[in-house]
Amino acid sequence: MQVGILDTDSGFVHVLVKRLEAAGVQHRVIASPRSHDALVALRLSAMIVDPAVLGPAAWSYLEGLCACMPNLGLVVCTAPVAVAQRVRGLRLGADDWLTKPCHPEEVVARLEAVGRRRSPWDQRGEQAPVEVGGLSVRPDRFQAYAGDASANLTRREFELIQLLAGREGQVLPREEIYERVWGYSMAHGDRSVDVFVRKLRQKLAKVSPGWRYIHTHFGIGYRFAAEPAVAAPAVEPERQGGVLLSA
Repeated sequence: MQVGILDTDSGFVHVLVKRLEAAGVQHRVIASPRSHDALVALRLSAMIVDPAVLGPAAWSYLEGLCACMPNLGLVVCTAPVAVAQRVRGLRLGADDWLTKPCHPEEVVARLEAVGRRRSPWDQRGEQAPVEVGGLSVRPDRFQAYAGDASANLTRREFELIQLLAGREGQVLPREEIYERVWGYSMAHGDRSVDVFVRKLRQKLAKVSPGWRYIHTHFGIGYRFAAEPAVAAPAVEPERQGGVLLSA
């Protein structure tokens, strides 16, 4: 694992680096925000990020980072914030969120947990594409295509469709989907799965309008199956004596 640390809290970073070294984890301290391309070039497995370092553009920066590095494990470690901000960060693609002050040992443990969850995705290049309906789900590209058209899925959206497509025809409960994709138990009232399914349906309908892929089982969860989209039947105009009465 190669870990990047984007944080300006020198005391915290100093202790964290010592813990990472003791655990045999390679690391790189990033003193200031870098472009997404520069981070891609570092070939990081995971990042520890304090959004306070990123300023007002923190959310768009993290969203772009998750989009261009879909296999990156992302752990946010920052000062106390409102629940809404933590939820927003997790929905954008963060794998875990810790509130400072926190013990560096816990940060390392959370990183290791993220690594265990992410390890199956590291083998995605060895997985065969899933071809269903007019869609090709490509693990090697972390993307879904209809012909040459990309659905432009985010990391989380791809993980969701790969999970559903891999269990084609089965109804997956929301709780199981959340645990498999988000990595921990779903809180009561959390609608993240429904929100992401809605976004995913919109993107799939845009590139593959002739098919419907994700079907709702109310009160339970979702099922993946390619079924032709049913067009509304044409209404024949009413005629009387060969004369058209309405159009």
